[in-house]
Amino acid sequence: MAYLDLAAFANLSVMPIEAIDAIEDVSPGWVDAQLAMWSAKIDARLGKRYSVPFDAPAPLAVQGWLSDIVTHRAYLRRGVDPSDLQIVDIKAAADLAWAEIKEAADSQDGLFELPLRSDTTATGIVKTTTLSYTEASPYVGFTVQADAGRTEDANRGGTYG
Repeated sequence: MAYLDLAAFANLSVMPIEAIDAIEDVSPGWVDAQLAMWSAKIDARLGKRYSVPFDAPAPLAVQGWLSDIVTHRAYLRRGVDPSDLQIVDIKAAADLAWAEIKEAADSQDGLFELPLRSDTTATGIVKTTTLSYTEASPYVGFTVQADAGRTEDANRGGTYG
């Protein structure tokens, strides 16, 4: 199952819709096949940590990664002028997407917030609730500290305060 269909890919891709249509005219189903294949590769990379395949709609980060990777592949399919500087940026976006996928899959330093597997919730980013709360002013702490010091001095026989 691909995380994007052809229309959603066309909306997210920097590739002109005319170019995508031209690829589909020459090779019907090629873009859909690429979307499905790269979705499966993303799942394979993230499967040890995250609950894949992601429920529809897939997280926007995943959709963006897929779009960037398949956009580069589509430009290669269409043919690229080696002197075209735009393809450098498109390849860089695809490389960045794959690097971010690898980063997300890293159980130590993964910084992407995606739905975790139910049996590995300790290894990902988990949203928590507030663990403490106070309405005391910052000066109350000093008053408490002074009271504790006076109590300790009084226990030693001192007459402070």
